[in-house]
Amino acid sequence: MINPRVRKWLLLSAGILAVGLGVVGAFVPLLPTTPFLLLAAACFARSSDRHYEWLLNHRWMGAYVRNYREHKATTRRIKVVTMALLWGSIGYAAIAVADGWVVRALLLSVAAGVTIHVLSLRVVTGDVNPEGAAKSPAVRDARGR
Repeated sequence: MINPRVRKWLLLSAGILAVGLGVVGAFVPLLPTTPFLLLAAACFARSSDRHYEWLLNHRWMGAYVRNYREHKATTRRIKVVTMALLWGSIGYAAIAVADGWVVRALLLSVAAGVTIHVLSLRVVTGDVNPEGAAKSPAVRDARGR
């Protein structure tokens, strides 16, 4: 059994690392943002109430994490940006960088899998207050229902 104090610091460190990777993933299309932010939220929930509240109330990341955790949803804008960055970078890598059809097929398979996941997420609509928390969000599935 791990000492509770050591466990707390390991989880806190893992959460901080996950936030860092999530932020980098917002700019690097092949590095996912959502899984890292969700991992950070899970680590913070078990180690630090202060860090957990900070993440959930963060101006940019808070609504993103809450929408995904509570509704398995995201905004239409995030879906569009994700698809554009994903296919732009994968397309470039598959055409200009990758050597051989196996690597190209692998890149396109990863992009297809991510696309299926992102498009399957429901869409959150509604007013957003300055702190990023949605006010009575309307959540719609991939078909707009």
